[in-house]
Amino acid sequence: MLLPPLLPARSGEAQHQRAARTLREAMQRGELSPGVRLSTRALAQRWGLARATVQDAIDQLAAEGAVDVRPRSGSYVAAHEDAGQMVAGETVPFTEWVPLSNWALRALEGQQAEQRGPAPAIDFRLGQSAGLFPSQMWAESLARRAARSMDEDAGGELLSASALGPLSTRQAIAQWLTRERGADVTPDMVMLTAGTQSALDLLARTYLEPGRTAVIEDPGYPGARRAFGAVGAALMGVPVDQEGLVTAGLPDAASLVYVTPGCQFPTTATLSARRRSALLAWAAHARAFIVEDDYAADFHHAARPPAPLQGQAPSQVVLLGTFSQSLAPALRSGYLVAPASVLDTLSRTRPLTDLHPPTLDALALADFLASGGYARHLRRARVRLAHRHDVLLSALEAAHLRPRPARAGSHLLLGLPDGLDATAVQARAAELGVGVARLSDYLLNADSAQITPALLLAFAHLSPEQLREGAALLGRAVYGRGK
Repeated sequence: MLLPPLLPARSGEAQHQRAARTLREAMQRGELSPGVRLSTRALAQRWGLARATVQDAIDQLAAEGAVDVRPRSGSYVAAHEDAGQMVAGETVPFTEWVPLSNWALRALEGQQAEQRGPAPAIDFRLGQSAGLFPSQMWAESLARRAARSMDEDAGGELLSASALGPLSTRQAIAQWLTRERGADVTPDMVMLTAGTQSALDLLARTYLEPGRTAVIEDPGYPGARRAFGAVGAALMGVPVDQEGLVTAGLPDAASLVYVTPGCQFPTTATLSARRRSALLAWAAHARAFIVEDDYAADFHHAARPPAPLQGQAPSQVVLLGTFSQSLAPALRSGYLVAPASVLDTLSRTRPLTDLHPPTLDALALADFLASGGYARHLRRARVRLAHRHDVLLSALEAAHLRPRPARAGSHLLLGLPDGLDATAVQARAAELGVGVARLSDYLLNADSAQITPALLLAFAHLSPEQLREGAALLGRAVYGRGK
């Protein structure tokens, strides 16, 4: 019998795993036939390994059923059903065996593989981490909760996981939203989520399908567009202006409308009082519910933010919020507030993909909210963000640019002079080491829509010095290198 050569090692692979892989693949290729005796001495000499290592490999294959171990006789290649030998280099890719589902095709439609090169020296593009995480305070809350959980019996919150999340966390969130945001919330209306995107996915799978219509702001949040489009819903984009969503453009019927009324994403406009009333009236007439994303409420820069629509019509509005922005993206923690009938359905469908939110993190969040730690963190973070917002605003104005101040959030909109193309300015800025996003990148249909050329500038993650330097370079990109 010709023993197979030892295959090249993979990075980090143990020697016995390497030996087992060599034997396994030799069996698959038909080089080691059923009934062939495997000698640890011969294999160890052939491969230059210890006999104990080879024995470990054979033991593993025996556990897999590929080797028969016969007492006082030895180890033999096991008999197997003839499913056809695999020929090295001719395996068919899995994606050619099973075609993608319609959901996957829709989810991937229009997406391109991200091809970001090296980060520019000054990166104003959205999606940057603001670096505001209160690591010490959070670590203390997490450690306290972990220590307390060791003393809890089987009926404790840590062990009685619910699809809605721990009751103490839902109580803390309900109290926070009622006290600080003017929402109309009780704990039994709250579901903890892994963030806004997971909530949108859950809503889309539960309430949308081909033949139903979802209304979105245009330009608007790409995550909502993708979640709704992936389930086959028809997407209708409604324009926004300086008063937020143009409610006159709403259709006669739809299943839901997704809005960011407190700080429209990405234009930062606030939905006016008259349009808030019109939107609620439309939803009642169309028998549609409103999905309100309150993503920027905790980071307002001047006056208090407007109260959520949910506080005016709790039976019509599903309110979404996240702590990923105010704490850290890595802490996937958010909430969904909905009428009882909606929450009952969501709590029964959620376990199909996500049994419940991480309980220990959720309990630490409850303590963080109840102790006042979150409020103290926000006070400090708001001062920092407001300062950086004002620094960028002043620096852009000094460069003879015309930014729109943002009432909340971590980015602002920079309108471009008439006749300038945002793509060309973006390219010139990149040459100067500055990364920016275009407002048109957030349109439902960028080819056909008419929109004022503008850039979006994230500022929370940049130092005042970087903001001033970036604004000066943007001035050169807009007006020419010699400016």
